[in-house]
Amino acid sequence: MLNKLSENILDKFSMDFLRNQVLKNAYGNDDTPIAALDPRVLLVWYLFFGLVPWFVNDLPFLLGCFVLVTITTLLAKVAGLVLFLFGLGVFSQTGYLFLVTLLFGGDASAVAPLLVLTLKVATISLASITVFSGLDPDRLSNGLMWFGCPERLSFSISYAYRMLPMLMEEFQNVLLSFRLRGNPPAHESLWGKVRYLAYQIKVVIWAFYPLMLNTAKRSRTTVEALELRGYRYAAVNKEVKKIKLSTLQIRYDDWLFLAISALWVCLTVFVSTLL
Repeated sequence: MLNKLSENILDKFSMDFLRNQVLKNAYGNDDTPIAALDPRVLLVWYLFFGLVPWFVNDLPFLLGCFVLVTITTLLAKVAGLVLFLFGLGVFSQTGYLFLVTLLFGGDASAVAPLLVLTLKVATISLASITVFSGLDPDRLSNGLMWFGCPERLSFSISYAYRMLPMLMEEFQNVLLSFRLRGNPPAHESLWGKVRYLAYQIKVVIWAFYPLMLNTAKRSRTTVEALELRGYRYAAVNKEVKKIKLSTLQIRYDDWLFLAISALWVCLTVFVSTLL
């Protein structure tokens, strides 16, 4: 029974599953309400919910912001793996701090400050997940360029997004080559499973250098193709930039999204003043 359960878990967390989840979060959310919004609106919204919670210690306000970004995360249809890693990272860190506080003589009064810290980190993290899962590379690059971000920097961010599938594919190919040439230890017993886990970690470490080398080769080919198509000229040409940004348009849904967010924030501020 335990063997079948472990096999099912390993099957679900295979390399293909991880790659599909990452690519789904980066490229597979084009039909969500968040993805339909203008990238400039999303970036402005993210600047507020990514910075303001750090400077506020009011619990009702932070709780209201957390509820709002949770709703937007659900609307963005974020991949389950990303949400799992978010929950594991945020709440395990808070639990660890609470245990350390109790270990060194603290009491239950430490719950409130830790809750404030948790809400801050969770709100900012969910806002980041919402925005960057709803923006594809081109829309993100256009939004940054409209705000005056240097074209090369915005292109670099967009290109990093586009490199993601390439990295995942190269990593899988390198792992498969190691599996074909390697001789993993038997993992029927408990000690064998430990040795097998250590072997897998070694393979991942060994795969790092060929992964970077193969990716660098592909990147050079991409850069040469861009140069042949006149990328440097287009980067400084105002007419090209105007044409590129002509697709940006703030519509009724964008104003409605900002209005609901602003109304919700004002409501949380009003509630916090009454408490």
